[in-house]
Amino acid sequence: MSAECAPVAPAEHTAPPPPATRSGPDEDLPVPVTGWGRTAPSVALLVRPRTHEEAVAAVHRCGSRGTIARGLGRAYGDAAQNAGGAVLDMTGLDRVRTIDAEGGVVVCDAGVSLHRLMEVLLPLGWFVPVTPGTRYVTVGGAIGADIHGKNHHVSGSFSRHVLSLELLTADGEVRTVVPGTELFDATAGGMGLTGVVLSATIRLHPVETSLMSVDTERATDLDDLMSRLTAAHDRHRYSVAWIDLLARGAATGRAVLTRGEHAPLDALPARARRRPLDFRPRQLFSPPGFVPEGLLGRASVSLFNEVWYRRAPRARRGQLQSIPAFFHPLDGVPHWNRVYGRSGFVQYQFVVGHGQEEALREVVRRVSRQQCPSFLAVLKRFGEGDPGWLSFPMPGWTLALDVPAGLPGLGTFLDGLDQVVADAGGRVYLAKDSRLRPELLTVMYPALDRFRALRARLDPRGVFVSDLSRRLSL
Repeated sequence: MSAECAPVAPAEHTAPPPPATRSGPDEDLPVPVTGWGRTAPSVALLVRPRTHEEAVAAVHRCGSRGTIARGLGRAYGDAAQNAGGAVLDMTGLDRVRTIDAEGGVVVCDAGVSLHRLMEVLLPLGWFVPVTPGTRYVTVGGAIGADIHGKNHHVSGSFSRHVLSLELLTADGEVRTVVPGTELFDATAGGMGLTGVVLSATIRLHPVETSLMSVDTERATDLDDLMSRLTAAHDRHRYSVAWIDLLARGAATGRAVLTRGEHAPLDALPARARRRPLDFRPRQLFSPPGFVPEGLLGRASVSLFNEVWYRRAPRARRGQLQSIPAFFHPLDGVPHWNRVYGRSGFVQYQFVVGHGQEEALREVVRRVSRQQCPSFLAVLKRFGEGDPGWLSFPMPGWTLALDVPAGLPGLGTFLDGLDQVVADAGGRVYLAKDSRLRPELLTVMYPALDRFRALRARLDPRGVFVSDLSRRLSL
């Protein structure tokens, strides 16, 4: 899909209003705020603007500790926290404003979730161009983190499909920002530190149905998996592999590889063709508020991994799956992050370039030797890098794994992985980070000095700040 900026056709469709989530004005309240990993909560004044004007006013009165925008709270670490300052809850700006149903372009507020966009757009034959492992991400968050999905090798990150955005900067001005400009490149992946995204114009992907045609196969080890991903690099729009990081010996890095395409209409059985664009996500039970520590220990995760690997087909082609089942299986379990207990969890995600496969092997070997109990570990192959100065993807391999935050020696162990990644010219994902050493940041993100210089010019008073930016001196 082309990511070039192009004129937007006049909108013919106005989207239906979203369901009401709150009524009446909200008071600004000091509340504990945490990331999805639940590792380092901090208290901030929570402000809920409902209009662009209210957002401008909130920025003007944010105080000496500044402010940071927040969406649905799916950043794993401290990127959307601001200890002692203000946090702008942008979910009140939730209008899908216009849809060009012929040209495939949507204009929406920054607080609109990808879930809401799917509800509105799928019946019209359009899909979001990029989605991560959860659809409960706002458009503003998708731009601030420059999210990627299973299709990065084909479509790049989310910002490649943004034709323009409205950005509220520290001086109270609302600027129209377009690709190819410094401000756009600093904002895409800039973790909300250049300003508050108020709205965006996004190019969409056409689909005939709301089902996916999915191929699944097992890989015997890490090298077998990388070989399979490389051989099929351009044949599937979406690809991802779950890895058993507790497997050892000859089975180290064994995996289940899943690849898919949007199913065409003629692939559906006759009954499903009557309503080919239905979108009906299902939800299962929610874990209780209290989960005993140690529930996800080595023994339980090892058993889960063994069962998951063995039950996967050796090779299966063309299975029809729903969009939620293929893209967002964990969204069916509300508050699934509770299963890690009160200590929470760390999601560690890194990327290393092509030609640095030995660094990837070394990380997998170390995790296997350490026996880190990770049942959520996925490997993807990235395509061409994105223009954002702090955008995470680069051509190569990315591995993400979840580990309980209370694991003994975890900090030292992850510091060692950071060094392997940095020595290989790789980087960690800021949207998921909660503990990176700041001295490695410049090595991992070569455009960091340009980002800092632009921030200094644009926001000399430090209006936009977060726990992440303080920790890493962004």
